[in-house]
Amino acid sequence: MRIAVLGATGATGTLLVTAALEQGLPVTAIARQPGRVPARPGLTTVAADVHDPESIARAVAGSDVLLSGLGVVKGNPPGVLTAGAKAVVASGVPRVVWLGAVGTGPSVDVAGPLTRALLSVFLRDEVADKVAADATIIAAGGTVFHAGMLTDGPVAPGRRTLSLDRTPRRFFPGRVSRATVAAAMVEEAVQGQFPGQTVTISST
Repeated sequence: MRIAVLGATGATGTLLVTAALEQGLPVTAIARQPGRVPARPGLTTVAADVHDPESIARAVAGSDVLLSGLGVVKGNPPGVLTAGAKAVVASGVPRVVWLGAVGTGPSVDVAGPLTRALLSVFLRDEVADKVAADATIIAAGGTVFHAGMLTDGPVAPGRRTLSLDRTPRRFFPGRVSRATVAAAMVEEAVQGQFPGQTVTISST
């Protein structure tokens, strides 16, 4: 199984690459500036841009699953997530595991009112882009991880991936380390337990 990682130079994308390599999986790291990805055994780097769907299709050729750590970077044109989702789906890669944000789209009720209020303030201009991107991935049979506030730190003990109907409702915003998210997404890439679903991550 070959894993492609979109957004491989970002904070979460870097950990997705590492987590997949640690599982012994060959990885194709996709980035606009692939020279920023450190060389490692089992790793191939490819230049591509989500606003150039043909470059994404070339980059994922031969991959079995694409993991996306794509995020919104200040200064980038709006709609980058939706453009990325459409390019990935059009590429024909067999499966997609996508990173979204809890409190948007189908996980609104899970997040609770405080999280929704914070999102409306801090991600006001990005929520619609996130919702549209997630919907594109779900419609194509992919899996979307809705993570809480991302932090640094190790993989959390007792990590579990939960469907939305099994996710506890929270009043206060949940936090989860990027390493925990990366581990869960790589696990889903290998096991394929939640096709066409939005899921969350629980830890003890």
